[in-house]
Amino acid sequence: MAVDRQVARYLDHLAVERGLAANTLTAYRRDLTRYAQFLARAGRTDVTEVVEADVTAFVRDLREGSEEHPALSATSAARTVVAIRGWHKFLVAEGVCEHDVARDVHPPTVPRRLPKAIGVAEVEKLLAAAGAEDGPRALRDRALLEVLYGTGARISEAVGLDVDDLLLGEGDAPADGLPVAGVVRLRGKGGKERLVPMGSYAREAVDAYLVRGRPALAEAGSGNAALFLNARGGRLSRQSAWTVLRSAAERAHLDAPHLSPHTLRHSFATHLLDGGADVRVVQELLGHASLATTQRYTHLSRGQLREIHTAAHPRARAHRTGQVEGRSGTVTLRG
Repeated sequence: MAVDRQVARYLDHLAVERGLAANTLTAYRRDLTRYAQFLARAGRTDVTEVVEADVTAFVRDLREGSEEHPALSATSAARTVVAIRGWHKFLVAEGVCEHDVARDVHPPTVPRRLPKAIGVAEVEKLLAAAGAEDGPRALRDRALLEVLYGTGARISEAVGLDVDDLLLGEGDAPADGLPVAGVVRLRGKGGKERLVPMGSYAREAVDAYLVRGRPALAEAGSGNAALFLNARGGRLSRQSAWTVLRSAAERAHLDAPHLSPHTLRHSFATHLLDGGADVRVVQELLGHASLATTQRYTHLSRGQLREIHTAAHPRARAHRTGQVEGRSGTVTLRG
């Protein structure tokens, strides 16, 4: 069985039966194409000829790089190995191969990195800068960033919104008790949908854009259901949304190169947790399949936890002041 043909079958399986998002499929196609090219150079044109040593050598090639490809980070290499393992598992499940030669090949260890967030004051400066100018684009930019921060949406989810995904009026409110001030339907990874409330600021920005901004942008197109439109009346792209954020960050004199649309998603989660939101509620709002993914954000609030611990625990206060306040008075600690 030719390697290229089996790669194509697997990609079709992921698209049709697994329903993976277009961006995920693009990443899988890129990773598996590189793997197929590596196998071809090693003389493996049939999938039944591939052995575990080939997979191991490919992982080493990912980390060390080659003339054709630069070395990948541990994170990127790990993502590629996941694609390779999935393909080999598929070959066994389909009866193409007898043994899963990638089963015992593990991805490189990815360093644990905490999500980055910015403070509430910085978010406010960013949002104000996005709508500082007049015109349809400014209204769109403010609405886009307000939606990203107000709902915790991924950038792909935000630019993928249609006007019909907004539930803004009482007549459109779902029957499950969600607030009628504003609800948005987001389509996450794997096509999973979730309803997320919008705050009043996001609602006001979206209203202003729908009334005074979007109609002007739509005139340049031939009719588009997308919520956020570009200057030609088409759907705003992810790349253009990045540009919107970077431009607003520069006008707000923030660290533009280190800000991304995901920064607002991280900030959304962090500020909710700092405000006392339950981590499982945040998990639902973010659309995380695993609670462990959401729990990464709790580490960002360690400073607040230390303050609470220091203020509330008598032995913690003793560390700082050398004293413990008890019911009978203050005792000075020695030693």
